[in-house]
Amino acid sequence: MKYAIVTGVSKGLGMSVATFLLESGINVYGLSRTKTELTEVAKENNVHYAHFSCDLGKLTNTKEVITSIKEDLNTKKISQLYVINNAAVVKPIKKSTDTTGDELSYHYQLNVISPMMLVNECLHVSNEKRIPFIGVNITSGAANRPVYGWSAYCSSKASLNMYTKAVALEQEELKTHNKIIAFNPGVMNTDMQAEIRASDYHEFIDVDTFKHYKKQNLLSDTEAVAGVLVDILTDEVNVKNGKIYDVKDYF
Repeated sequence: MKYAIVTGVSKGLGMSVATFLLESGINVYGLSRTKTELTEVAKENNVHYAHFSCDLGKLTNTKEVITSIKEDLNTKKISQLYVINNAAVVKPIKKSTDTTGDELSYHYQLNVISPMMLVNECLHVSNEKRIPFIGVNITSGAANRPVYGWSAYCSSKASLNMYTKAVALEQEELKTHNKIIAFNPGVMNTDMQAEIRASDYHEFIDVDTFKHYKKQNLLSDTEAVAGVLVDILTDEVNVKNGKIYDVKDYF
């Protein structure tokens, strides 16, 4: 059977991706601080949903949940394993000189370190049990350009992109047939976008641009974006290892 681990599953893109996976007959482990009920969706599709409440912005929590998931995976017969690293924060939205060490520590733990840890540990499981693996890191256009007030977010997403490419290279050289990609979902109608629009102009000078996206109905629906991502992932043979996919190429 196929299993997927989805982070940030309580709302937005994470919930939409988890729903599509369950509807595609894939068992899902959902990770988020807030519990969500996807068990009914799982039952309707004769698959299993297991929720793990955790804060991936904290190293101890991340270690604990990864250990729990690995223990459960070891009891399953798995034909394909996916990891979708969706959980992330945009905060702190402020000038780099105003950003504290604690803010940076939490931001990088959630946006970079936890995704790396989860992929690394699942690759161990995959290689030990010879389970085909595909990992995806949700990235952003901000990884490719500087944005005033987003020094943490831009740099964390750029870091995640390079991690994706480096791991893909390793898997190619090791001839494991495992794959890892990044996926840019574009601007979506999510709570993160609402948070961005609430920013102070003096900390984020592009705030009016994001208000314009909302007013002009330019924000993508998470269900549509999730559908694109799940289609990419479940076409396993054609997934291009190390590629940075962009949703705009599919709309």
